[in-house]
Amino acid sequence: MIIKGMDIPLEKLAYQFQDRPLLVGGMAMEYYGLRKTGADIDLVISADDHARLKQQYPHHVKDLHGDIGICEFEFEIWNQICRCDYEELKTGAIEESSLLIISLEKLLFLKTLAIKHEKYYQDVLLLVDEILRRKYA
Repeated sequence: MIIKGMDIPLEKLAYQFQDRPLLVGGMAMEYYGLRKTGADIDLVISADDHARLKQQYPHHVKDLHGDIGICEFEFEIWNQICRCDYEELKTGAIEESSLLIISLEKLLFLKTLAIKHEKYYQDVLLLVDEILRRKYA
């Protein structure tokens, strides 16, 4: 699937999502025109989808402080990020045909949680500028 010129090849996973995945991370930053994405595609998915996908890819699971990721192909697919789950993070998301794009405000929140890393600090600055630009436009 291509959204705003970005290729998000969900078909590689050979999985039919019950709930639209939520795009987060660098590709969400690119969606908003803030910076180019990195090599991976970060998604947060519903608990039901995550349980099924984890069964499908049992040897591609990683645990990051209790956040469980399924890392297959270029995807990192999470059950939650910093204990924030799909239901919480999808609030205010932009709806695309087969996925959701995290809202600017929720993306700012996630980036702020990781602000100790320079890359995320720079992302926070970009997000704040964009949110203020939209407010004052």
